[in-house]
Amino acid sequence: MDHSRAPVLEALAAYHAEGQMPFTPPGHKQGRGADPRVREALGDEIFRADVLATAGLDDRTSSRHVLQRAEALMADAVHADHTFFSTCGSSLSVKAAMLAAAGPHEKLVVSRDAHKSVVSGLILAGIRPVWVEPQWDADLHLAHPPAPASYEAAFEEHPDARGALVTSPTPYGTTADLAEIVRIGHARDLPVIVDEAWGAHLPFHPELPTWAMDAGADLCVTSVHKMGSGFEQGSVFHLQGDRITPGTLAARADLLGTTSPSVLLYAGLDGWRRQMVEQGAELLDQALTLAAQVRATLDGIDGVHVHGRDDFCGPGRGHDMDPLQVFVDVSELGVTGYQAADWLRARHRINLHVCDHRRVSAQFTYADDAASADRLVGALRDLSRTAGSPDGLEPADRRVEVPTPDRLRLEQAMLPRDAFFGPIESVPAEAAAGRVAAEMLTPYPPGIPAALPGERLDAAVVRYLRTGVAAGMVVPDAADGTLDTIRVAVEG
Repeated sequence: MDHSRAPVLEALAAYHAEGQMPFTPPGHKQGRGADPRVREALGDEIFRADVLATAGLDDRTSSRHVLQRAEALMADAVHADHTFFSTCGSSLSVKAAMLAAAGPHEKLVVSRDAHKSVVSGLILAGIRPVWVEPQWDADLHLAHPPAPASYEAAFEEHPDARGALVTSPTPYGTTADLAEIVRIGHARDLPVIVDEAWGAHLPFHPELPTWAMDAGADLCVTSVHKMGSGFEQGSVFHLQGDRITPGTLAARADLLGTTSPSVLLYAGLDGWRRQMVEQGAELLDQALTLAAQVRATLDGIDGVHVHGRDDFCGPGRGHDMDPLQVFVDVSELGVTGYQAADWLRARHRINLHVCDHRRVSAQFTYADDAASADRLVGALRDLSRTAGSPDGLEPADRRVEVPTPDRLRLEQAMLPRDAFFGPIESVPAEAAAGRVAAEMLTPYPPGIPAALPGERLDAAVVRYLRTGVAAGMVVPDAADGTLDTIRVAVEG
């Protein structure tokens, strides 16, 4: 296929070259009706690119097949049979993928380190989750993807399961042994879905972990806005094989998706695919080299440690890892990752991604260069130099009480849907242990629920969340963000 073409971008250019006049949404009419103060802040080109997809970018009957041609080029670029664009983010895409594999009251094998969007899908669809446990590093207090043997055991115990969902890479950059998990699922002729939101770049460089389609997965979801050059909410589904049909996936996506998709987001997806096919290997070469240099430099700073393969990969840990996710342990400085992230933003105007009770992470892409890398290194040197001093970051005065792996895992006492939509009440946190959660309680980022609707809370998890919030953890989906109270199901 001719990957120098970008059907969405070409159609958008043609729209303006032809002098098309809209008497359709969006109502700002190419920015003419937008508040000048908004235009000054956002720029006129944003409004010029915001056109209607049908009877705008394409005609009333979509006879030019603009979107279909762009999706076919994307599928070809990443070795998939079919690709679907989504402008509602991978949070919606993963729900559609789940619905394509299982329906109400049917079972789906799901890794318990799933993103909150997966839990939302379980609630909406009424799917019965069969949880597989992640591989928990009790020393570093983080979760890696489940081992293939855990999927094998789940399928053996639940032969009526309709398929499996794997999260890979995790927000910590580690990946599952996808090829082996796929082999296990396909031996039973069951589809394997991969939530690969953090892996859009993986198909384009051989030194990166194997991506889902090359591992044989049936369906995967990627967020082009995370590790690519798409706009926020730009997401794609990739499909291959016949265990899930394109028609089924399209119908599920249509059920959940918007009827007013953003052409701006389509254009970002289309242009990124062309960029990656033409320049991806070279750009990612540069990014990998830069990340390696940053890792080596940061590891020489007193009081910080950069996690590498020795920490994150091997038996009982991740199968592989994305070296562009740079995780820095700051616990030797006596501070938490929450404190460090807030201090680095306030003092150095640097925004980091995942932060937890002991780590912060910096996400590198091919957009980074020596200047951005030097700024990060300089800020962390300053953190190391001043931590504990009057002009630096005070040592943490509150410790996050992270449970042992056996205490972190909760009993699934009710279906997530039943707990979420059933009768509920709010109780003081001190009285929540032993009750069934009726809401998601999700430290964010990374967005993996510590407790989800239908799980029976215990004192250790409540204490973890409460001490976490006191130390700076954010739990945005809780009805009471302070976690003084928790929503629980009314049983009996």
